[in-house]
Amino acid sequence: MRQAAFIYDKQVSQHVVRTDHVMRPTRLQFTYELLEAYGAFKLPNSRLVAPRHATAEELRIFHTPRYVEAVQRFSRGEGLEEQGEYNFADDGDNPVYPGMYEAACLAVGGTLVAVDEVRSGRARVAFNVAGGYHHAASEYASGFCIFNDIAVAVHHLVKQGLRVAYIDIDAHHGDGLQDAFYGSDRVLKISLHETGRYLFPGTGQVEEIGTGPGLGYSVNLPLAPHTTDDTYLWAFDQVVPELIECFKPDLLVTQLGTDTHYKDPLTHLCLTAQGYAEVVKRLAALDRPWVAVGGGGYEMSVVPRTWTLAYGAMLGVDWPDEIPHEYWEKYGISLLRDAEGPNIDPAVSAAARRTAEDSVAHLKRLVFPFHRV
Repeated sequence: MRQAAFIYDKQVSQHVVRTDHVMRPTRLQFTYELLEAYGAFKLPNSRLVAPRHATAEELRIFHTPRYVEAVQRFSRGEGLEEQGEYNFADDGDNPVYPGMYEAACLAVGGTLVAVDEVRSGRARVAFNVAGGYHHAASEYASGFCIFNDIAVAVHHLVKQGLRVAYIDIDAHHGDGLQDAFYGSDRVLKISLHETGRYLFPGTGQVEEIGTGPGLGYSVNLPLAPHTTDDTYLWAFDQVVPELIECFKPDLLVTQLGTDTHYKDPLTHLCLTAQGYAEVVKRLAALDRPWVAVGGGGYEMSVVPRTWTLAYGAMLGVDWPDEIPHEYWEKYGISLLRDAEGPNIDPAVSAAARRTAEDSVAHLKRLVFPFHRV
């Protein structure tokens, strides 16, 4: 039975990015409450673990001292005339808000706690649902991301001499994480995402395969809008298991953004909740020490359900489909899985499948030879 840890405390869901901002931290609270309603934290192989704040020194593993200090100032309401220099803007994706430094440090610290849980052997998998900020660069914010908790954690692991496989299933390409390790052969980076032709950040083409020692260690699988469960799972199976088997990582790190769902307001992939859960089950089947983080997901009726299914996959539990009554009464959501899927024209689905097949074929030609596959 796999031992799992869920990293959460209510303080991670209390801040407000901006009243009209699509990133709503309360989605983390809703996820915790749904798992609690299912009795997830009473299971013998499940532990609820509190996060902590990352220190400035830990942030500087990846971020520049200048940027860390700027975020501290902005968080206190100081030096705001400089915010544009670091890609912050009041009416943009990355607004400054009171206490943002502490909130961002808590997300990073939660991922470092997850790393400690797995490295110590207390858990085989640890899930920091409040993490997953894969766009942030070393010296600027991007895509709702202030500090890149994943890059900090992976740098920490690489410094310990470990080989890390990073798999990103967010609908948006994890450009910040890719850039951080683009020249490294110690980190195998695999991303399945909606093509940047239609979606932020516009990166993640198959041809982005790394540089120098890292050549062949950035693996990008862009997918077309309206890609559904069957095509997504086929593409995953074509690429991920074989590369992981060849790379033989010491530890698996995954970003589990759930904005691939067909109801997500920002993206155009068309997975169902149960399709998403099948992807996470495939990650579990890789059977490696595993640090998981959250990520994107902006439809509030979807995020708690999909991350509850994800933690169930980590525990090896299939939750009943009928959501416990106390949660249903509070939030009006009655079923864990989707009763219906997206309504897509068959010709559109066929075109999305052809795009996936082309991407997989191109990727295998460019990347697989580096791994002797």
